[in-house]
Amino acid sequence: MSEANHTCHGPGYASPQEAMRAPREKVIYAIALYVGTEVEKPDYLATVDVDPESPTYSQVIHRTPMPNVGDELHHFGWNACSSCHGEEGKERRFLIVPGQRSSRIHIIDTAEERAPKLHKVIEPEKIIEKTNLTAPHTVHCLADGHVMISMLGDAEGNGPGGFLLLDEDFEIAGRWENGSTNGMKFNYDFWYQPRHNVMVSSEWGAPNTYQQGFDPKDVAEGKYGRQLHFWDWNKHEIFQSVDLGEDGLIPLEVRFHHNPESTHGFVGAALASNLIHWYKENGSWKTEKVVDVPSEDVEGWPMPMPGLITDLLVSMDDRFLYFSNWLHGDLRQYDISDPSNPRLTGQVWVGGLLGKSQEIAGRKLEGGPQMLQLSLDGRRLYVTNSLYSSWDNQFYPKIADEGSYMLQIDCDTENGGMKVNEGFYVDFGREPDGPARAHEMRYPGGDVTSDIWV
Repeated sequence: MSEANHTCHGPGYASPQEAMRAPREKVIYAIALYVGTEVEKPDYLATVDVDPESPTYSQVIHRTPMPNVGDELHHFGWNACSSCHGEEGKERRFLIVPGQRSSRIHIIDTAEERAPKLHKVIEPEKIIEKTNLTAPHTVHCLADGHVMISMLGDAEGNGPGGFLLLDEDFEIAGRWENGSTNGMKFNYDFWYQPRHNVMVSSEWGAPNTYQQGFDPKDVAEGKYGRQLHFWDWNKHEIFQSVDLGEDGLIPLEVRFHHNPESTHGFVGAALASNLIHWYKENGSWKTEKVVDVPSEDVEGWPMPMPGLITDLLVSMDDRFLYFSNWLHGDLRQYDISDPSNPRLTGQVWVGGLLGKSQEIAGRKLEGGPQMLQLSLDGRRLYVTNSLYSSWDNQFYPKIADEGSYMLQIDCDTENGGMKVNEGFYVDFGREPDGPARAHEMRYPGGDVTSDIWV
């Protein structure tokens, strides 16, 4: 969507319902990286044409390279979103693109939607000097003009990390949390819901643990997370932590309902392969396991293989939830009209280690479904297959040689159901500098994983 259509009202949309009526996406931005491959080139932001009327549909049409090699670009977000809607003068123009491995933060100008340009780089030494934080992950814009980034480590790569604030000029404004992480062992994702004065954050592990790859011994030694933290949004401090136990090992992506009045939300526990629902009841926050993905016995594996729920998202109308099982290879759609009782309404197999995947556009899919992005109207789900370079190389080594894919899944928003669009296949194995890994995706007009309403 062009900025010209809505900048007069401030960035984003007045409500989730308005977002669902926005024009169809024409381009999508995707992270593409070379870390962990034999290609000694910088990671880059890929602009992909997703307009079916365009002659370059399903192709990378522009690449914005970073200035350095080895960043491991990962998650990224906007300088402004629907939390700033109605504030004239603000616009959703700049992408904040951190390097998860380098701790370098890149600011990219998308004024030219189909050809973004690098605007500014914040070096890790400056971040460490001012905040003692490293390993940036989730980026969310705040209603006051700041950008907040979850940081997973300290200067030495140990937990628990914290939260970094950038001001409107992309200068380091300090840390968001008030001096204490109060029982938080690790950090990962976060989402805030101001009308309930709450933020929820999850736990992965310390950079020193996960950057080298996955070792089950680290789980036994307590080096991976299992807690959800509920923060007082105004006081910037934890008021309740929930130990999810064995059912909640490695809780990753957290998603509130888009309705700002709702207290319902979900987190996917990757290693436990469970979907956890949270909600507020009688003044306190409760959690419950609502979906369990059984592990599978696979030849050559020393233990039953978990599905590994890695990404999840919720449609703008809060009706459907989607998640990916990166190791098993399936994408699932659930009707969450009753948040305590999700109902499976769709499932497709796109890669994975169970051998159940279909071929797409005549190609055998390597890797498993990982990062997800849903169109604002809920009808198109985009998926890429890279998780993290060292984990990719451990579980899906062919990605390094063959590159990633981006797929598009058609979603039935009336009755539920999913079907792979055979006419859409972005082959990151054919990039000019060699096969690249593709990770998170964003639209110029905003999306279901970055927009928050206040």
